[in-house]
Amino acid sequence: MAVSLAPKKLKRYKDIAWLLVKYGRADWAEGLGLASETAPESDTVTSAPQAEELAKDLEKLGPTFVKVGQLLSTRADLLPPPYLEALARLQDSVEPFSFGEVERIVESELGVRISKAFSEFDSTPLAAASLGQVHRARLRDGRPVAVKVQRPGIREQIAEDLEALIGLAQLLDAHSEMGKRYEFEKIADEFRATLTAELDYRQEARNLVAIGLNLEEFPLIVIPDPILDYTTERVLTMDYVRGSKVTALSPLVKIELNGQALAEELFRAYLKQILIDGFFHADPHPGNVFVTDDGRVALLDLGMVARLQGSMQDALLKLLLAVAEGDGDEAAERAEEIGQKLEGFDPLEFRRQIGSLVSAYHHATIEELQIGKVILGVSRIAGASGMRLPSELTLLGKTLLNLDQVGRTLAPDFDPNASVRRNAADLLRRRMWKSASPGHLAASLLEAREFVEKLPSRVNRVLDLLAGNQLKVRVDTIDEQLLIEGLHKIANRIALGVILAALIIGASMLVRVETAFRIFGYPGLAMIFFLTAAAGGVALAVSILINDQKKPRRPPTR
Repeated sequence: MAVSLAPKKLKRYKDIAWLLVKYGRADWAEGLGLASETAPESDTVTSAPQAEELAKDLEKLGPTFVKVGQLLSTRADLLPPPYLEALARLQDSVEPFSFGEVERIVESELGVRISKAFSEFDSTPLAAASLGQVHRARLRDGRPVAVKVQRPGIREQIAEDLEALIGLAQLLDAHSEMGKRYEFEKIADEFRATLTAELDYRQEARNLVAIGLNLEEFPLIVIPDPILDYTTERVLTMDYVRGSKVTALSPLVKIELNGQALAEELFRAYLKQILIDGFFHADPHPGNVFVTDDGRVALLDLGMVARLQGSMQDALLKLLLAVAEGDGDEAAERAEEIGQKLEGFDPLEFRRQIGSLVSAYHHATIEELQIGKVILGVSRIAGASGMRLPSELTLLGKTLLNLDQVGRTLAPDFDPNASVRRNAADLLRRRMWKSASPGHLAASLLEAREFVEKLPSRVNRVLDLLAGNQLKVRVDTIDEQLLIEGLHKIANRIALGVILAALIIGASMLVRVETAFRIFGYPGLAMIFFLTAAAGGVALAVSILINDQKKPRRPPTR
């Protein structure tokens, strides 16, 4: 089946197919009916390209594919480690758009001239990215702010690119084994949801407020406050943070910083977000982490966030503790609990590979310790073994990998493994306390009330079925023939016992009846009943002793 090449999508279809051919997936392009139209002719293209080349090619394709590349860096089940590392470093490399466009967008969104809303507004941007750029400004009351303005036309471009990606993903799912295994359409839908959320700056403002409240207990962590009255779908105004990127710190500044304390506080803050709050900043790469002038850590660009359900939080906490303790069997078991086993899954091989990975990590030097890389390795092994893990796990791995890098930049001897162990008791205590919150207790009471209310009707239904002889009991893995034979044997013995008891009782009653017919000086009929009962009792006893010692051999039931 060939792709329908609509005029607007023709170039994108060719670009994507060209990447598939170049990076060793010509079979996918052929399945889409595009390989013959897009196959490159250069010898350099058909050679095995390096991971860095893929990052550069994605940058050339524009902002949508830059974001797709960044999101793909979280999918250890799809790409090998060198590609994950190259895509994780993928940064926007775009020229800023004109200040005239900035004025037009800001004034259109805020409904007021820039000179009326701000006392100052720098025309030169502080930073430019694929989705927007940031300008320094000052409100009328003198408050310094940073204003993020969305790039003009970016929504339409991303919408068209995503439509093309989803169309190709649907074809891959329908016409390739890899598609059936990984469900590319579902992955593309996740990309679309993530990018759509990033394009709504009001959502990022809400993220700033929520995460700022959640991290109030960490004095060394700074989350800029948004100015909601100056924030719209395409314009975000927030407090200006004075400082430098963590990657741009001079050696002198690093000496003056308490890097170990900052790294520990940052790691604890993210563990709380992930395992207690269930809502965390999912993109803490070094470009989004600043060290402020007063020696604290500021988190910027909170457009990409992730949410975790309570059951997933518990499972991830257990997995992290297993990894930190170097327990490969426990880590494999926890991964199996949250994963979906596909056809061909090999549990023994999966456990062996997870054990080797976790064991190697546990014996690594401090310089080699990267807990995020281990989590991504678990995802990669699961994908290769025929198990689909939830996307939250790979996103967690990417987040922890970025934290590893930031932590080592602040303190080269920072040990994330030891940090997890240090904070394990507190995390468990807080998880337990959260489960005992008034809301959870109220929910439990409501469930208990529902159980009590419905219990009488359920008992009545069971009794009605029992009275009407309609109650059925299903028993699995039992030899029905053997069961029936046993029941027959029991019924026969009970019946014989009842008859013998009746004979004995009848004989006892007949002893008092005077009659000329006697045996051994007693009434004859009574003695006959007694002797018959005695013979029957002996025969029953012999039958039990003989037959019950025989253990018939039967094939085992399945």
